This record gives sequence, structure tokens and C-alpha cells, in this order.
Amino acid sequence: MQNADVIPSIVMAAHALARFAAQDAGNDAPSAQWRALSILERQGGMRIGALALAARTTQPGMTRLVGMLEQAGLVSRSTDPADTRATLVDATDGGLAHLRAWRAEMRDTLAPRFADLDEEEWAVLRRAAGILAAHAQEPTTTGAPA
Repeated sequence: MQNADVIPSIVMAAHALARFAAQDAGNDAPSAQWRALSILERQGGMRIGALALAARTTQPGMTRLVGMLEQAGLVSRSTDPADTRATLVDATDGGLAHLRAWRAEMRDTLAPRFADLDEEEWAVLRRAAGILAAHAQEPTTTGAPA
């Protein structure tokens, strides 16, 4: 396996683990919800178009998702101070708490799958997690469409 060939393997394994966690936990929230809240957690308030771009979805799809998240109290909308015609979407404290709870649920649900790892393997995973996190930084979006 070439060095770069490991990257798709990691991505596919991560997707599978997230899917297993949701299924095993009985969590029926759409993965797009967690993706949007995670982006807002890292980047702060964003226009819907920029959030859609960052989440790799359509603007109409993100508009629908934001409406559902707002109704659930997980995000809020406010006027963009840079352009009063535009709206910013922000995660609420409740939305961030919901995201933290999902991460804890995911951890607790997946932990048994890793119960057989020894300390050396955990050290490798901690190192890999740090490397992956460093390379998973989302670009800052400025001046993105509404």
C-alpha cells in the first residue's frame, strides 16, 4: 500500500465507525446535523451558503436543516453585522451541549469495539488522532455567498 493509499482507508473507517455508533446507540439524528454543529462549533457564526459549502451540501438543503435545528433550539439566526441583508447561523449553547452529548454517546457506544487494544495500540491511535485532527482543519470562509 502506498503512503497516500492509507488516507481513503482512514476516511472510510471513520465513516463506518460513525455509522456503527449511530446505529448501535439508536441515534436517528441525521449526520448532517452533527456535521453542521461541528462546523459552527469550530468556525462560529456563518452565512447559510458558507455553511452549506463547508458541509458539502446544497444551500436549499442547508436552509431546511437550519430550520429544523433552529426549531429544536440547536442553532440561532441573527443579522450579519457586515451586511444587514444577510443572516448568520450560530450554534446555541444547547446545540453545543447536544453535540458534546453525542460525542460522549459515540465514545461510550464504540468503546467495546476497542476493548481488546493494548496500551501500545492506544498510543498509536492517540498519535494518529492528533495527526488527523491537524490535517482536518477546515479552511476559514470569508466573503462566502449568503
